[in-house]
Amino acid sequence: MNPVEQHILNQKEPYQSIMLYVRSVVFRTLSSVEEKYKYNVPYYTYNNKPMLYLNILKGTNYVDIAFVQGVLLEEKYPQLKDNNKRKQVRSLQVKSLEDFNELQFVQLLKDAAIFLDNSRRAWII
Repeated sequence: MNPVEQHILNQKEPYQSIMLYVRSVVFRTLSSVEEKYKYNVPYYTYNNKPMLYLNILKGTNYVDIAFVQGVLLEEKYPQLKDNNKRKQVRSLQVKSLEDFNELQFVQLLKDAAIFLDNSRRAWII
C-alpha cells in the first residue's frame, strides 16, 4: 500500500469515503495527473505542476480540496473558498458525499488543467 492510500485509509468516516471518491474522480478525469504524498497529505500534480491536494484541517468537519492556483478559478467558481487568507490557494469544502457535485468538480478539474497547460510557472505569485 502506498503512502497516499495509507493516509486515506487512516481517516475517519465520512472523510475516508470523501477522499477515496474525490481521488477516483481525479484519476478518471485527468490522464496526466500524478499522485504523491507531500506535506503529509495526498497531493496531485498535472504535467509536473502542482494542481491540488486533499486535507482535513484541524477543527473543521470537511475535506478541503485545495487547488494550488485556485485564485485563477474563483471568478468562474465562486464556491471556492479562501481559508486563512491564502494568496493563491482556493478550496472546495466537502462535508459529505451528498454535498459533492461531481459534474461541477469534473469541470473545475478540466479548467484547472487548462490554466496549468497555459502557465509557464508552477506558482503564479
